Amino acid sequence: MKKSAKAAAHTHDHRHCVEDALAAAEKLCAAKSLRFTPLRRRVLEFVWSSHKPVGAYALLDKLRSEDLGSAPPTVYRALDFLIENGLIHRIERMNAFVGCSHPGEAHRGFFLICADCGNAEELEAEELGDAITAGAAKRGFAAREMTLEVTGLCADCGKA
Repeated sequence: MKKSAKAAAHTHDHRHCVEDALAAAEKLCAAKSLRFTPLRRRVLEFVWSSHKPVGAYALLDKLRSEDLGSAPPTVYRALDFLIENGLIHRIERMNAFVGCSHPGEAHRGFFLICADCGNAEELEAEELGDAITAGAAKRGFAAREMTLEVTGLCADCGKA
């Protein structure tokens, strides 16, 4: 009997996602002589444990259960470090965080967020960023940073 697409999505093993993210973080931190502390590492693991954006307080609850941090500034400092070094992104509309699929590379944050399952996927679309930059320039606006969050249905939920 075939599993539905939605059931298949829920059985995805994030172990590989987490392992790849940790390896990339270790490599980036070593190259930049940055400290990849156990707390920063664990926060990155929690963020990558799902493709759903996770909030700071949910992370804090997980850290408390492991005696790694008990105050909001603790998790926010770790999140700031991970954002500043291109390892995670903040999904503004949800006030939550998601792993960066291109760690350490300069790129714009474009996200497809499923309204059904809650997964967020980073979209590679430099031409979209270029079009926004050009449109802004026509109006005399100098775009510096941009994040685009698009909600809809992912392929798996669209099939279900």
